[in-house]
Amino acid sequence: MRDGRNVPLIFGANRTYKSHSVLQRCWNSLNSFGAKLDTARLPGGLRNGRFVLRVRIISCLCGVFACAGAFLCSPAFADKLRLTPGAFSAADKIYSGDFEGGRQEAIRLQAEQPEHPIGYLLEAEALWWKIWCTSAEFKYGMTFPRHRAKLAADRHYLDLAAKVSLLSEKQIAQRDSAEMQFYAGMGDALAARLYGLRGDGRTTARSGVRTREHLLKALALDPELADANFGLGLYNYYVDTLSAAARVLRFFMGIPGGSKKDGIRQLQCAMEAGELTPAVARFYLAINLHNYDQQYERALEVITPLVEKYPSNALFQLAQGDLLAKLGRKEQARECYRAAGTTATSDAECREHIQALVRAALAALGEDGAGRRQ
Repeated sequence: MRDGRNVPLIFGANRTYKSHSVLQRCWNSLNSFGAKLDTARLPGGLRNGRFVLRVRIISCLCGVFACAGAFLCSPAFADKLRLTPGAFSAADKIYSGDFEGGRQEAIRLQAEQPEHPIGYLLEAEALWWKIWCTSAEFKYGMTFPRHRAKLAADRHYLDLAAKVSLLSEKQIAQRDSAEMQFYAGMGDALAARLYGLRGDGRTTARSGVRTREHLLKALALDPELADANFGLGLYNYYVDTLSAAARVLRFFMGIPGGSKKDGIRQLQCAMEAGELTPAVARFYLAINLHNYDQQYERALEVITPLVEKYPSNALFQLAQGDLLAKLGRKEQARECYRAAGTTATSDAECREHIQALVRAALAALGEDGAGRRQ
């Protein structure tokens, strides 16, 4: 149970122990100077007990101040995402496919913490998965959203992204922190992915650059903030997949470059050590390995634990089914598609669209909507 009484909520258990270890070594080393003072080698007038006692007291005080400084300035003492049980609950509902349930949890968080970005970020995340679901199409053997028109219904999503950025920047102005730099970056990332889906390249690029700037600052303040690697990983990966024409445009727009290799490493870091982003980092890494690199076996290894953890998420089931089909494991692919079709997705529009996606995927495997082989 993670609550306010549990120190690892702030620092993380491994980081707390690491800090204690640094402090203990520092204290032992500095304090030992006074304890091991060789009085026999001091001049005769300095061998009295009062002088030696003073030296030992001073050395101990130096140890206290030096070790406290090392402890407080070490990355192990840096900011961490202070997530409440409500935040974890909302995220779990979203990734379980209960987008509306996750959204309602996020709205409750907004009421509890109106000046904190987390509730607004999670509501936007819930809305994003509905956008993904209703925009996806089955094409080239892959369930994937390739374009979305500019819809009035998406205005609230962009308002939430702006709210995340606004609240984060407000707190950064008062006291800079890795946590708020992370949220500021995620606010821009939320906007970037919708603009990208709309095909608005310039706005996507500007939002992506701001995302990168904030997340680099977050890692500079706290090198162990693994969640910051999610947005950086996506940036580095996507920038390295740009076409030759887009690379030229990137150069003239002053957009920093990226490395796909670094992007994969960063996404792996987020999914293995992050607090908020492991599920979404795992999903995007699998999707990217499928879509851009055609590494179907590796992508399947990445997506499978996600499906096992969240079997009620139809989008995860569809992604796994697509990979199995590409690998020629058609019967296993059919099982995934059928499982996707039986999930109890809370949103009616999304549920209807999933049924259409399942029918298209099964048809590609030679099966009609009634489950009969063609």
